[in-house]
Amino acid sequence: MDSFRVVARNTAPDSENRIHDDQTAAAYGFRGGLVPGVTVYGYLTVPVIRHFGEDWLARGAMRVRFLQPVYEGDEVVVTLSGSDVAASLADGTVCASAEVSWPEDPPPSPDLYPEAPLPADRPPASPQSLTPGRILGTLYVNLPLADPAALLTLSNHLLMQNVKLGPWIHAASEVRHFSLVRDGELLSVRGRIADRFERKGHRFVVLDILVVAGARPIQYVRHTAIYELRPPASG
Repeated sequence: MDSFRVVARNTAPDSENRIHDDQTAAAYGFRGGLVPGVTVYGYLTVPVIRHFGEDWLARGAMRVRFLQPVYEGDEVVVTLSGSDVAASLADGTVCASAEVSWPEDPPPSPDLYPEAPLPADRPPASPQSLTPGRILGTLYVNLPLADPAALLTLSNHLLMQNVKLGPWIHAASEVRHFSLVRDGELLSVRGRIADRFERKGHRFVVLDILVVAGARPIQYVRHTAIYELRPPASG
């Protein structure tokens, strides 16, 4: 078993996503602004990379679910046991769980993920703007540091650059790597709406995303988010 201990930091208190703001999060019943899911994902990858090395970033995969909020100042312990990874608080609460794997099937063709312009005026996130099958506008970016958290953050940015969102929550991701990012490479982040559903009053969207460098697939992500939280309880 490999472990990693860290004091959590809210890396996005000033984000457009106000669920990371203390006051907004409190209105939805949280005790403070949520530490971003991609930040917690970054914590999960520390023992994975320490154990498997750069090879995991070149061809490994991880399926992660975010189960409970993590707040600024929480002490988080990440453990890797075999292929299972968990991030837990001091009281034993599991906040995120993940499974590492090594798929062998070939990457999807970039041709299946057509490039498209970003909307000049983002529509509000709604069942109409998040219709399954919709091709998302493409995001182009150079990453100064292509670490796992930074790469997965691109999936968040793709959603945020295509629709206007209120407070929203990253719920889960299935991530698969195909190649390392080289210094100075321009990445295109392409995607479509894969699914949309409601559960317990929350509205979810699932994105099907491929990150590409030139014609070389870098990362596939099946990205699940609560794009509209159920209304806070009144009174």
